[in-house]
Amino acid sequence: MLLHAAQALAALDTAACRRLQQSGVIGASAPVGCDRLAVVRFPYIDFDGVHHDDGELMVLAAVAPEVGELFRRLHQRGFPLAQAKPIEHYQGDDAASMRDNNTSAFNNRPITGGGPPSLHAYGLAIDINPLQNPFVQPDRQGVARVSPPAATAYLNRLPVRPGKPVRRGMAEDVTALFAEYGFAVWGGYWDAPIDYQHFQFSRGFAERLAALPEASARKAYLEHLGKLRKCLLRKPGTTCALD
Repeated sequence: MLLHAAQALAALDTAACRRLQQSGVIGASAPVGCDRLAVVRFPYIDFDGVHHDDGELMVLAAVAPEVGELFRRLHQRGFPLAQAKPIEHYQGDDAASMRDNNTSAFNNRPITGGGPPSLHAYGLAIDINPLQNPFVQPDRQGVARVSPPAATAYLNRLPVRPGKPVRRGMAEDVTALFAEYGFAVWGGYWDAPIDYQHFQFSRGFAERLAALPEASARKAYLEHLGKLRKCLLRKPGTTCALD
């Protein structure tokens, strides 16, 4: 059963914000506050073909309706998700969320390895199926660190492997769909690290949306989306990650 439109989006109330603070998911350093976030609820199908109506992601409110549409389209395609719980279920621990093969979005944390805020801290990055789409970081000796560790079976990304079964839930199958909604930067295009699970907005545009009032951010996003989709139509196969 699909969720009704009224159930699909929810702004964060005081109690929800307090839970995020207590679980370490948001704090004073976050580039956006609770008042700028929304929870998106959606149906999904898991890897056993079971349908669920309890998928949840927390994202920047300005893009929330389209994120809901994106995940409803994934469901319509039959693209499987192992599960989708807000990161507060893991006390903000991204490694624990990855080990649980959890699809997630908002989390106020720096980029992996330290540095500026991750695009997750803006609510403008989504990680899908970490087991099927690992984070791969080579060290100075050229040895790759794979997160989650069980995801080593998915380092071979070839879609056809003679004599082996077809694998589902891999990000390559949906990069074009994510790009249609502004998540045009895919970590699978990177060299070091390679982050197959990760889709995000460009950093420049994320910072611009965070600096604008919510209504203005919504307007800027929709204008951006129109330009982005025109670019994707003109240049199929390109990223079109516009700032």
